[in-house]
Amino acid sequence: MGQGYSSDLRVRIIGAIEGGSSCRSAARRFGVSPSTSIRLAQRKAKTGSLEPARQGRPPGGGKLAPHADLLIGWVKAKGDITMSELAAKLEAARGVTVHPASLSRFLIARGFSVKKTRPAKLTLRRHTGPRDCAGRPGDRA
Repeated sequence: MGQGYSSDLRVRIIGAIEGGSSCRSAARRFGVSPSTSIRLAQRKAKTGSLEPARQGRPPGGGKLAPHADLLIGWVKAKGDITMSELAAKLEAARGVTVHPASLSRFLIARGFSVKKTRPAKLTLRRHTGPRDCAGRPGDRA
């Protein structure tokens, strides 16, 4: 994700534009692209603010958030359920189609870990404590 220009630079560019310079000459003067100064002038005219817009996705849980309790209940009831089985079960129960990888990310974000076992099953477990490497063989203080 890109870094926004500082508020100080934004104010100086708009000051030059409001002082009579064109957007392109203000851009040359402050070493930014012409499109940047044009967008700043448009933003100032539209919103009255020069602060950068929020970057990234809006906060929220996505389409799995309303089904979190159900999913966690299924995982707690059957800890060795696969993501494919969980996706099929969710589609049958609620009609929500979701990719197994999305389910995995969703559950990991809520404190579950994936333990790979043989034959090719995933066991989901709740983390019980902090992850650290203290106490492993070969670790020295």
